[in-house]
Amino acid sequence: MKILVTGATGYVGHQLALTLAERGNEVHVLVRNPGSANVPRHKNIRIFFGDITHPHSITAAMRTCEQVYHTAALVKIFAKDPSQFYKVNVEGTNNVLAKALEMGVKKLVFTSSCGVMGPSLNEPRCEKDPRITGFDNDYEFTKFLAENLVKEYCHKGLFTVIVSLSKVFGPGIETHAISVNKVIKTFIKGGLTFIPKPGNLVSNYCFIDDVVEGHILAMDKGIGGEKYILGGENISYVDLFKKIRSLSGTKARLVQAPKFLVQTVAFLQWIQYKITHKEPFASAKAIHHIFCNKTFTSAKAIRQLGYHLTPLKEGLQQTIQFLKTPNHD
Repeated sequence: MKILVTGATGYVGHQLALTLAERGNEVHVLVRNPGSANVPRHKNIRIFFGDITHPHSITAAMRTCEQVYHTAALVKIFAKDPSQFYKVNVEGTNNVLAKALEMGVKKLVFTSSCGVMGPSLNEPRCEKDPRITGFDNDYEFTKFLAENLVKEYCHKGLFTVIVSLSKVFGPGIETHAISVNKVIKTFIKGGLTFIPKPGNLVSNYCFIDDVVEGHILAMDKGIGGEKYILGGENISYVDLFKKIRSLSGTKARLVQAPKFLVQTVAFLQWIQYKITHKEPFASAKAIHHIFCNKTFTSAKAIRQLGYHLTPLKEGLQQTIQFLKTPNHD
């Protein structure tokens, strides 16, 4: 089968493209830099030069494809030009959807974020729960707008399924300045590691292999117009790092940073950005999304798709082993 994967130079898209290729599919990948080390290489992968913001290049890559996995997105908390979030995450998604409908693609799976659903209160959030807070960063807001577009195109006749990811970790390429893998790597290498205070705040962590398989299951078994959370285990920062410490033997210090301190650092980085143009890791406003519970349940995906959750301990063991290899020093 011919399949298009957008975002194949990203953490999830890269592994997804390779997995699909290894299973005998002809995989088309649309990339802005064909020479990038992050482009997946396999005899069943065809590389197309282009960008989701350029519809003509999408046409060439999508031609004769029956399925599309749209994983491409601008994934960061801060950008010098905020309009880039809209251009890539909303307009780019619209371009992919429009071409898929025009070219007779049978099914499209869209990769979204659990961040769209926002913080949780007493119970883990599920797909039908409404967001209870406003948006504090452009990434989550534009992914929300993109989800609405995906739903609209389903009504227009394109078979679409949305998958929402929580915090992904596990062996794979590194594409973000701040990721779960990078934080784990710093900690196991003995570096001072900061977590939000209080350390009993809970988040959801999903293993990369489960997420990739979840995409394929969503394509195969997902119901058109539905959304599925591809998550993992809900665990507090303190308990997560206890597990990592016991598995790795690290002596690294773990420091709980209060919200006001992180906001102060973000403000100082903002001033530095105004002077030097070096991007801050986040705006002071976006810090809010770090200091809240973000728990989710994958019960729907488990029930309807056969989604499988790798035990957290097992996933962490594989991740630690991967991050300790010499090429990650």
